[in-house]
Amino acid sequence: MLKDKVALITGGSSGIGRAVALAWAREGARVVVSDTNRDGGEQTVAQVRGLGGEALFVTADVSQPQDCEALVQRAVEKFGRLDIACNNAGIGGPQAPTADYPLDGWAQVIGINLSGVFYGMKYQLPAMLKNGGGAIVNMASILGAVGFAGAPAYTAAKHGVVGLTQAAALEYSAQGVRINAVGPGFIHTPMISALEENQAVNGMLVAAHPIGRLGRAEEVAELVLWLASSKASFVTGSYYPVDGGYLAR
Repeated sequence: MLKDKVALITGGSSGIGRAVALAWAREGARVVVSDTNRDGGEQTVAQVRGLGGEALFVTADVSQPQDCEALVQRAVEKFGRLDIACNNAGIGGPQAPTADYPLDGWAQVIGINLSGVFYGMKYQLPAMLKNGGGAIVNMASILGAVGFAGAPAYTAAKHGVVGLTQAAALEYSAQGVRINAVGPGFIHTPMISALEENQAVNGMLVAAHPIGRLGRAEEVAELVLWLASSKASFVTGSYYPVDGGYLAR
């Protein structure tokens, strides 16, 4: 499905990012894995190679535009082009009501979860346009569509990712770059492991999903894989929840 394509994933050291990298590799893509966590990123690369794929790890902090620029440059230097990107890196941030939300927490969440997506696309798009097109998938959240008490920064950032995706899709789809957003529900990943350890909280999270369980990273990766492939050739500017029915309540 992705034979000879070059695909870049941010936040690829674990969870959804790792699952996306492995899904792409399984379908023949050469994968550039990025994260601030080198050990985890190198483990993802090792798993990709274990599938017989080609992979490269690049350390990058997506809240820093120079890191995002260097990441794309390194991908092109190594593999000669860039066809696909998934701007997946993100953090949960502090939990507090809006009036009590720490300023440094706000800046960090917006810097990684929203500005990081903008910086990523800013440098990914020119590289893709040189090839005549490509596909970008931005990782939003169910909280890109609804609110969540105690998470104002995360909610604002993910709403912003959806809007940013739509704006960029309008600008570049006619030039051959399709841009979409994915909105996972609560997924079994390291990001929510602390919540899952609290039996009462975990029970509430599960109950919020009509399907009766939390999601798996591999289930999100399958949607990202489809959006990145030619099978989604008429799909752009869209927001796709993968949420076990959370938003249908």
